[in-house]
Amino acid sequence: MKFSTVILSAAAIAASVSSRPLQRRDVNAALIPQFGIQAGVNPDGTGNCDGVNGPNGRPILIPCACPPNRDDFIRQLNQNVAAGHVINNPGVGISFPEDGSQASQLARLNAATVTLQNLHGPGVGCPQAATTFGAQLQAIQSGQTVAPAPAPAPAPAPAPAPAPAPAAGGVDPNLVPDFGVARGASPDGTGNCKGLNNINIPCSCPPDRNAFIASLNANVAAGHAVNNPSVAVSFPTGQSKGEQQARIGALLVTLQNLNGPGVGCPAVSTVYAQLQQQINALP
Repeated sequence: MKFSTVILSAAAIAASVSSRPLQRRDVNAALIPQFGIQAGVNPDGTGNCDGVNGPNGRPILIPCACPPNRDDFIRQLNQNVAAGHVINNPGVGISFPEDGSQASQLARLNAATVTLQNLHGPGVGCPQAATTFGAQLQAIQSGQTVAPAPAPAPAPAPAPAPAPAPAAGGVDPNLVPDFGVARGASPDGTGNCKGLNNINIPCSCPPDRNAFIASLNANVAAGHAVNNPSVAVSFPTGQSKGEQQARIGALLVTLQNLNGPGVGCPAVSTVYAQLQQQINALP
């Protein structure tokens, strides 16, 4: 009896072990293409920064948040490769073979590209122009073996996070108009979505309203944009033309400098510019 119990226990252990799914190891980080581009270069004050050069020799505009944090990107790539498809866009299959053949190099670059373009949802991520992946693709297709590019120089230290709004005495949320634009509308697969009048905007814009109001409170309390101190702001509560102009100005400055000097969301991710025109037209 004791013998048969031992046999059954061993069999149960074997069944338990064999039923566990095999865990796939992470991809070889040395084979993951470098972005070759640094985030936050030459912000234009509307949420756009410089990416790779276009056919005209000038930088293509990309969201200032692109390319993403590399550790976050690699984590997402590992998850996608383990799943065999892009988790945020399951219809897109990927693989990450590790040999040096042209086909394997192309597969790896494709895996990196579709991970980049679908970081936050189907078609919601960063455009290829936020990296040198396009140039690396051409090199591989021409028969070159592409060694991973050196990482770009580290970006400047990010601006300090806005100070929390005071427990009481923040701006009246009733005086903060709704954005009037829905985030994530009509993603095009390159990190762009549709803003006002179908103008392309980053798919992460407009921001979360509560986070926006918290940043607005911090700016008003400081008397300037915390992330761009040379830009003064005020938020009077009266209804005169000058007071309304000051408020809408504070909203636009906060929107466009959410994450650093000129690093935020463009005005066309809201109706604020239209409201500003209407206020300016008042007698």
